[in-house]
Amino acid sequence: MANNLRGACDGILQRVVTGKPRVPGVVAMITSRSANIYEGATGERVLGGPAMTTDTVFAIFSTTKAITGTAILQCLEEGRLDLDAPAKTYVPDIGKLEVLEGFDASGNPKLRAPKRDITTRMLMLHTAGLGYDFFNANYLRLAQERGQPSVVTCSKASLMTPLLFDPGEKWEYGSNIDWCGQIVESIRGKRLGEVMKERIFTPLGMEDIAFSLTPSMRSRLAAIHQREADGSLTPLPDMQLPPDPEVHMGGHGLYASIGEYMKFIRMWLNDGVGPHGRVLNKETIEVAVRNGLQAHQTVVMLPGIIPTLSNDAEFFPGLKKSWSYTFMVNDEDAPTGRPAGAIGWAGLANTFYWIDRKNGFGGYWATQILPFGDPASFGGSLDFETAAYATGEARAAA
Repeated sequence: MANNLRGACDGILQRVVTGKPRVPGVVAMITSRSANIYEGATGERVLGGPAMTTDTVFAIFSTTKAITGTAILQCLEEGRLDLDAPAKTYVPDIGKLEVLEGFDASGNPKLRAPKRDITTRMLMLHTAGLGYDFFNANYLRLAQERGQPSVVTCSKASLMTPLLFDPGEKWEYGSNIDWCGQIVESIRGKRLGEVMKERIFTPLGMEDIAFSLTPSMRSRLAAIHQREADGSLTPLPDMQLPPDPEVHMGGHGLYASIGEYMKFIRMWLNDGVGPHGRVLNKETIEVAVRNGLQAHQTVVMLPGIIPTLSNDAEFFPGLKKSWSYTFMVNDEDAPTGRPAGAIGWAGLANTFYWIDRKNGFGGYWATQILPFGDPASFGGSLDFETAAYATGEARAAA
């Protein structure tokens, strides 16, 4: 490996766009507490199309979640939210959700009232009983047989799914943070995008990020690609979230250029402070990055129930992982160099980030490929992260 950060990272980006199987294009960045120390863009926004650039816009999918979580934490700081009050206090519709106990002989869902109320804390920790159809067979059956809309429709109807288990029973990754977005809207009396702009994006100087693409953002948008069984790639230029979504989906709805997300990562590295004001208090940050799960709630592999959307996927198999507000926490040192207690997550089209508050740097790796857990992109992201630690430059810059 090259003995410098730029050489090492440039080599990894070049390898993933020229290898077999390849990725169409990639943008990757690393930031210290003060500024980006690496920015790279290689390949194409769409196969055969314009070159990938550092200002390319991506559907960032579930890396939206941490931003919505930040908006929830702001409500908490102001005393306008009780994490342990029933979430239906803020959004009555969530109180209508029943527990799915299976299906009867005719294929009708068997439903019952939950044993306890969903709380915002459960939503933040993914323990409320909600899932995703691409990770859960029962939800997929509801979609196929009962017409349950997908969350990518960004519709209110897509949120009205039954619960997979009683709230608090276990951890399952799902549409929890979309409901958190609805709670923020209820408390603030504004759409989630407006709240984010006022209270997160403006103090952080983030402009190239939104639930609806501006003309400028659309002109720089990378297309999503499908990885076929033979390893080839098929562009899916029409696969986009609704241009004017009914619901600002706090779990997956944002588009952004990666440089904008790095400003958000820097806020978490700097104890809640941005260039134009404080976003969160230091004490809130310190609580928010710690494991919030109980002993019976464990982070498990994400099973690829819809193979076109996700492979079986897991970060650092064999290592203990937990969940905070709202990040995955690796509870043991990872092979990439990421230390125990660092936080991070990913987005469906193979975007990945991590935030290492201990060493003072973080990174983001962005491609636009389905299914999730694409070996070429996921593997490239891990190599990229490893390079950030191996050269020592990121730690020194922090």
